Amino acid sequence: MKKTNAMRILDGAKIPYETKEYPDDGEHELERGAAAALAEKIGADPAAVFKTIVMRTDTKEIVVFCQDALHEINLKKARNAAGAKDISPVKPAELPALTGYIRGGCSPLGMKRAFRTFIDSSATTHEKIYVSAGVRGQQLCIAPADLIRATGATVTDLALEGGSC
Repeated sequence: MKKTNAMRILDGAKIPYETKEYPDDGEHELERGAAAALAEKIGADPAAVFKTIVMRTDTKEIVVFCQDALHEINLKKARNAAGAKDISPVKPAELPALTGYIRGGCSPLGMKRAFRTFIDSSATTHEKIYVSAGVRGQQLCIAPADLIRATGATVTDLALEGGSC
């Protein structure tokens, strides 16, 4: 297995993690429900699988959010967390230049630059959570406290109530 930037960061910080590989046939479903489908592929609870969402504020700041696979992110809560008047997702075509990652393989760790990161508070209810390892077909399994420490993330409520994804 080839090490990703995310793995090298965790190794350098001596943070324990495991990896889970799943088949990625190149036709990765990048629509609603993709994270829940991924959870099924790796045999994980969808509530413990976190997708990485990169957004841009009205002041052009790039911010990163991690939300569990069962919920959509609440844009009002994301806006408030970032202290922004407006916020919107970054276009998939912009992700590689901004983060070094592609959609479906975007990890909150190891981006080209360190961006402010916010993790939904539901992460702290799990012993381990899953986030992208930085490539499609691989997930990191990590203790939430370790991910929070490694990313310097702020923990906050981001979920859209009743808004499954």
